[in-house]
Amino acid sequence: MREIVDRAFADQVDQSLAETQGPGSVAVRAHARGRYPRPRLSVDEHTIELAGSPAFYRTATGPGAPVLYVHGVPTSSDDWIPFLERTGGIAPDLIGFGRSGKAGNLDYSVGGISDFLARLLAELDVGPVRLVTHDWGAPIGLAFAQRSPDRVERIVIIDGVPMFPTDGVHWHLAARLWERPLIGELVMGAITKRILARTLRDGGTRPDAWTSERVAAIWDQFDQGTQRAILRLTRSATLDELAAAGSGLGTLTAPALVLWGEQDPWLDTGIGATYAEVLPRAELDQVPDAGHWPWMDQPQVVDRVATFLEARA
Repeated sequence: MREIVDRAFADQVDQSLAETQGPGSVAVRAHARGRYPRPRLSVDEHTIELAGSPAFYRTATGPGAPVLYVHGVPTSSDDWIPFLERTGGIAPDLIGFGRSGKAGNLDYSVGGISDFLARLLAELDVGPVRLVTHDWGAPIGLAFAQRSPDRVERIVIIDGVPMFPTDGVHWHLAARLWERPLIGELVMGAITKRILARTLRDGGTRPDAWTSERVAAIWDQFDQGTQRAILRLTRSATLDELAAAGSGLGTLTAPALVLWGEQDPWLDTGIGATYAEVLPRAELDQVPDAGHWPWMDQPQVVDRVATFLEARA
């Protein structure tokens, strides 16, 4: 209740400043720059049964069409908590990850996980959304967008796996080996908590951004089911197959923001530039001194995404 009151007060301050001093006043500009920080929204957790399998997701109530956050590998909706606190929205744990179902009979291909998103939104009776994706969440979310372009009002791609021909992908050694049957299983099974932590920290510019607690939470969820899901996802989506799946990107006319960490060691900034060229109404924003999870290296990225999502034009 306190957060609801605080948010209402902040909105009242916005309106009062604009009415009494004009939208371009110093006070209004200072508020927009965060001089008077917005209260964080309350984030709730839910688990429902979806097609016979548990589906975990987080929600926060925000203005406008809900924001659908789609995480990547090997994380979960934990990635999106600071975004949900800022914008509201829906952030599921994709099947195979986090606290959602990880059964062996589930479809862990890009199309299969995209179908999971569609079923979840249908179950929650959600219509139009604003879409935010990261890593493997990009092809999963964009596959959904290509099937239902009229339901996607805005698109954000953060260091996303490409859906077009490119030579800008530099997978780490383990990921390259995952594609090979048997060898991939052996390599996956040999991953220790220390190796996982080193890989996560290698992906960024600030090793201290990956706290021991955050790494431990990912490790706790990195069970046999998640390992199987990663192997099936990567094997079902070669770069050629991803390019074919992205053949309809040019039809997505929603405003788009392509946001890229300039120091991403695995996905070259050229991939971001190509996304910005392929999507008809996209703008590119490269983040200096940031890696694969740019908001973890540069927390102001959360506000950059929120500002784009809140824009009216």
